[in-house]
Amino acid sequence: MPAPKESAARIASIPEPALPAATAAGADIEGKLPYFNRELSWLSFNRRVLEQAFSDKNPLLERLKFLSIVSSNLDEFFEIRVAGLIQQVESGNETPGIDGIGPREQLRRIHDVVVSLVEDQYHCWRHEIIPQLRGQEIEFISAGDLTAGERRWVNHYFKEQVYPVLTPLAIDPAHPFPQIGNKTLNILVTLDNPETPEIEALMAILPVPRILPRVVWIDPEKAGVQRYVFLSDVVKLGAGELFPGYEIHSAHAFRITRNSDLYIDEEEADNLLERIEGELHKRKKGAAVRLEIEDGVHEESLNSLLRHLNLPRDYIFRIDGPINLLRLMSVYGMINRPDLKYKSFKPAVRPPFGQQRSLFKALAGNDLLLHHPFDCFSSVLEFIRLAATDPKVFAIKQTLYRTSGDSPIIEALIEASRNGKQVTALVELKARFDEANNIQWAKQLEEAGVHVVYGMVGHKIHCKCCLVVRREGGALKNYVHLGTGNYNPQTAKLYTDLGFFTSREEITEEVAALFNSLTGYGRKPAFRHLLVAPYNLHAGIQNLILGEAKNARAGQPSGIVAKINNLVDPVTIANLYEASSAGVPIDLIVRGNCCLVPGIKGLSENITVRSLVGRFLEHSRIFRFENGAADPLFYLGSADWMPRNFHRRVEVLFPLEDPELRRRVDEEVLQVYLRDTANTRLLQANGAYIPADTTGDPEPFSAQEHLLAQAEAFRREMEEEG
Repeated sequence: MPAPKESAARIASIPEPALPAATAAGADIEGKLPYFNRELSWLSFNRRVLEQAFSDKNPLLERLKFLSIVSSNLDEFFEIRVAGLIQQVESGNETPGIDGIGPREQLRRIHDVVVSLVEDQYHCWRHEIIPQLRGQEIEFISAGDLTAGERRWVNHYFKEQVYPVLTPLAIDPAHPFPQIGNKTLNILVTLDNPETPEIEALMAILPVPRILPRVVWIDPEKAGVQRYVFLSDVVKLGAGELFPGYEIHSAHAFRITRNSDLYIDEEEADNLLERIEGELHKRKKGAAVRLEIEDGVHEESLNSLLRHLNLPRDYIFRIDGPINLLRLMSVYGMINRPDLKYKSFKPAVRPPFGQQRSLFKALAGNDLLLHHPFDCFSSVLEFIRLAATDPKVFAIKQTLYRTSGDSPIIEALIEASRNGKQVTALVELKARFDEANNIQWAKQLEEAGVHVVYGMVGHKIHCKCCLVVRREGGALKNYVHLGTGNYNPQTAKLYTDLGFFTSREEITEEVAALFNSLTGYGRKPAFRHLLVAPYNLHAGIQNLILGEAKNARAGQPSGIVAKINNLVDPVTIANLYEASSAGVPIDLIVRGNCCLVPGIKGLSENITVRSLVGRFLEHSRIFRFENGAADPLFYLGSADWMPRNFHRRVEVLFPLEDPELRRRVDEEVLQVYLRDTANTRLLQANGAYIPADTTGDPEPFSAQEHLLAQAEAFRREMEEEG
């Protein structure tokens, strides 16, 4: 295990052997354009998340959350990305990706990187987080550290809260190996029957129900130091109660990750909702792709477990610590220590929201822009709730990709339907890992009389659109909200996103045409102002990029700034290379995957790639094109630069026409992010991400902290005026 300083150094780059830029990027001797591997790039992003857990610039309990997020990210990575590569290998498909690396070699590299990542993650837990929590009178202890009084408390807790819901499952010829659910906590027990000494090392499994809290606060009524023990230790302490008359030899917690992608042939699905419900049950039984198990397990027991799971040894991760650090997320809410968390803030409410004046009247003559979480998401809810109750509103059309568990938007749409309005909801049932929630919302909406449409065959509806049709005088007028993030009040507090309100006919008419094409039949719709996938978005982006190259060659002003989550599409990357070669300065702010290789002389030397990981998840997509001698072009929307966004999803990018909103996005958003030196890492040609240069700065500049301060100042100003 590396020492802390060594770990901090490793965090700054992809943890694999340094390679020459062309080799690392997948270039070959035939002159193929260089690309980074998508999977290794994603793992590099997760290492940047882990960097936040190591950083003492963050409050201690926030570092705990970052440690949990690393585990959550790895879960999805194995469930989807690694599972897909394993399927490729098993099917004999060895076709390399655009980076030139085949699936088998990708799996080998992924294993090496994840081993290093997990080692550093648990090193952070044991040697950074636990000691510093102890200094704050918060202790995580093992079973061996329990005092006599604590052991009595834990034994009582086990008998009262845990024992009644446990079911021991023997593994022998009379008891087949049980079906172990995806990502569930289990205890592997080895034991002997003293009456049959000739039969040794019997095995059993104790599945731990999800309903039980994974972290137990020992005697919470007791004042003083808060002490916590993991549920797995509690179960192991009481395991003997479940096997009376047997001698327990060992007990080790383990967890299986399964292939969780859904396989749905929409062309053959008569009822998409019922088909997805069925597939959700299958997800729990998908092929095992990873085994996490406590270190020290006996090899014979491990081999037996692997045989039953049909899992190669390459996919074992021996854990020196608690299984699944994601469960630490619950501790954040259990510990009431504001001094160990980010300073709370109250988002600003921008006029005309939150005022007595007519909202629709204000929106009729002005475009409005919100930047969440700095601007309050309640303004979006206010817009939809007003539409639900306003007697002049005739219809509401809404896309729903992910929303919260107690969604006020669902409530507003139901109320609107009960008020006699025509309400249409496009619920994307295939939103990964939110399928069950979306099925629930869809049924509730249908029962209330809402017209529910379940996506589009072959495409996920990922765009964020709300259309309100209102009678004003003798005519109908459209109002639209378009966004970069989901209609989810909970994630709106944690993700940075932009929301746009307009009544411009050229925009609202095209949004109305998009809804009609998604809910009915129709030929390919024509869009002149919106860029919409799968119709004109990909071609539109390429034209904008190549237009900048043309301007540069003609001696006209040129430049591209793009803020996105992921950059994977090879055509887009090739055109960015061409623009760079033509002399276009390109600034890319790419939070996660980036397959483009910057800094290659003659190809990408004019491209800078930044990644910013901080308090909030950077989720907004913003695009600025210098546009020669004319005014710069600004687009916002829901789409990343990935093949799936361009070709397999319904996405919307919308232009900003209002000069003041353009100025705000340019000066108060993009330029602020480009100034960040506190949380920004710069991608190098060898795949390393290095900290931004802070030479000469009195202290690093944090874009997110700056935006928080600006929002606080604006909020106070509005309160003083009001």
